[in-house]
Amino acid sequence: MRRRDFSKLVGVAVAAWPLVTRAQQTERKRIAVLLTLAAEDTRAQTFVAAFIELLQQLGWIDGRNVQIDTRWAASDADRIRAYATELTALAPDIILATGAVSVEPLLKATRSIPVVFVIVPDPVGAGFVDSLAHPGGNATGFLMFEYAIGAKWLELLKEMAPRITRVGVIRDPANPAGTGQWGAIQSVAPSFGVELSPVNVRDAGEIERGVADFARRPNGGLIVTASAPAAAHRELIIALAARHKLPAAYYEYNFAAGGGLFSYGPDFADQYRAAAAYVDRILRGEKPADLPVQAPSKYALTVNLKTAKALGLAVPSALLARADEVLE
Repeated sequence: MRRRDFSKLVGVAVAAWPLVTRAQQTERKRIAVLLTLAAEDTRAQTFVAAFIELLQQLGWIDGRNVQIDTRWAASDADRIRAYATELTALAPDIILATGAVSVEPLLKATRSIPVVFVIVPDPVGAGFVDSLAHPGGNATGFLMFEYAIGAKWLELLKEMAPRITRVGVIRDPANPAGTGQWGAIQSVAPSFGVELSPVNVRDAGEIERGVADFARRPNGGLIVTASAPAAAHRELIIALAARHKLPAAYYEYNFAAGGGLFSYGPDFADQYRAAAAYVDRILRGEKPADLPVQAPSKYALTVNLKTAKALGLAVPSALLARADEVLE
């Protein structure tokens, strides 16, 4: 996944303002944005810039015919709940929400304000929508990925580290998406000749103990599945993998950029652009209940070659050729 410069995105968007002709509304609309990300995260800024850029191309200019109220929660559960209450009290025309942990309190606070979500693993299992094809309520949006991606994580891990016979799967057992991802990996594990062990991520201590226990036996590797605790403890997980010499597959680019072996996952900036298109359609009169929840259309492989060398792994040239980005 190639990173785009935040200022460049904003500059392109600003340059496009005079060309905007689609939106002719005289009444200013209000968009609330609840992000689980940190404001100082430059990649998160890129996601938001992608959202704003497409909104502008569709005719929605912040400060002109739309007002955008943004809250950055930085993975703090208490802050997420407080911001959900605060934003719904503003009575916006629509809310953009990142991740299941932000959608849940929003839907508890309102069943009338439209909510468009991104990066949500299992909106049906979480009760946010009735079905992917027919959401049925005031929320719709974009899946983080389909669970079948678990097979790809295991395939890539074995390709990069063929000697692995044991895989610890770091997952959140309290989250239906954690169970779903575990099940998908478990279903293909025999075909790759690996034994799976769950490693729970409810808190830092549990992660440290779980990884240390798993690492006592040889020929091990890790798969880090998507969850809010995994994101919150990203640096710890990467450090533990390095300390115990465990090749690890991650679901998101920031893990690879932070020193993880490789990541394979969706293009999140693309999800924010798609969300902007849904926001546009809803502001123009369509209903969330009638807009299907969509799966990602773009996935990216990022390989950290420096980490591979530290682990003594020779990454196959064919795999490097398929990578969207190689970090050295």
